[in-house]
Amino acid sequence: MKKSTLIIGLVAATLVLTACQNGKSDANKAPISTPEVVTPTATPTDGTDNTEKEPTTLLTIADYFSFKENAEYVYEGKGNEYASYTVYTDYTTDDSIQLRENNGGTELVKVLQYKNGELTQVLSRGETYYRENLIGKTEGEGEILLKEPLKQGTEWTIPGNHKRYISNVDVDITTSLGNFKALEVTTEEEGGKKVDYYAPNVGLIKSIYTGEDLEVTSTLSKINEDTPFKQTISVYYPTENEEIRVENKELVFNTNDLTSTKLEEAVKDITNKNARPLISTNTKINSLYLGKDNIVYVDFSKELVTEMNAGAGYELLILQSITNTLGDYYGVKEVNITIDGKLYESGHILMKKGETFKVNYDKVVQ
Repeated sequence: MKKSTLIIGLVAATLVLTACQNGKSDANKAPISTPEVVTPTATPTDGTDNTEKEPTTLLTIADYFSFKENAEYVYEGKGNEYASYTVYTDYTTDDSIQLRENNGGTELVKVLQYKNGELTQVLSRGETYYRENLIGKTEGEGEILLKEPLKQGTEWTIPGNHKRYISNVDVDITTSLGNFKALEVTTEEEGGKKVDYYAPNVGLIKSIYTGEDLEVTSTLSKINEDTPFKQTISVYYPTENEEIRVENKELVFNTNDLTSTKLEEAVKDITNKNARPLISTNTKINSLYLGKDNIVYVDFSKELVTEMNAGAGYELLILQSITNTLGDYYGVKEVNITIDGKLYESGHILMKKGETFKVNYDKVVQ
């Protein structure tokens, strides 16, 4: 996979901030704080109008980001091949959202948290082609993307000692979706400047990065409602001829769907008549995650073994197929398989603590 350049890293730093207010239950929305009320100072009594004016209500971050589910946000870019991208929502909680950005060269996952009047990027992980709930985890120093009060002059510092501030609150921005009155946020960095525009009830609508002899823009062009995230994976399985074959499966994810459930369904559904599903109908995946040691950890229910009904040779092919399937999906070489939290043990195989199954394609027939 191609890697994004440093410039693109700067441009994409906040491009994945997208959400919309409609179509989501109140239980999953970020809590909306009480808006700050600003009452203008009365005009001096020197002949001018000093009538008391209506108070002005400031919007909050929740007015911009209500963490919409099951939508695809499409951005059109200019100035760089990675300036165009799409964004999906992987997971949401009461105060956090996990977003997935695909710019054609890589997939970037970010976790944002709205807390104490700040929208903070608490995690950013590139080259993340697997889908796993990372909400609750942090990596490095958090980066504040927006800070209340949302009024001109609000300023803060982000990692790298760069200055970010609200430079305007009512900028006219026109996109293919319409005309917006946008909040303007400017980030000053060495050698360049980035300006992001946010519209109420929509989120990020435009970003402009300018540097020496360079300008890169990304503009929201389309919001596709009720659009799930789709992935095509390779499922390995053994045949009666003691070969391992591969079948491509499409996984369809709505926001907050469990990846373990989708993978469980996929490995149970093998269409080759000369093969059987990798796991029985009653077998469940209790847990599935990628460890910090770059090993996939998967825990099955006891039915994986009790309902396998296979000889030693075929059992090894089943375990190898499971290992290859999960190893490919997560992009790793080792898989730790356990049964109801205990080391893998059957009549033919007994794993020791720390032992893993290794991805191997020797018996794979394309």
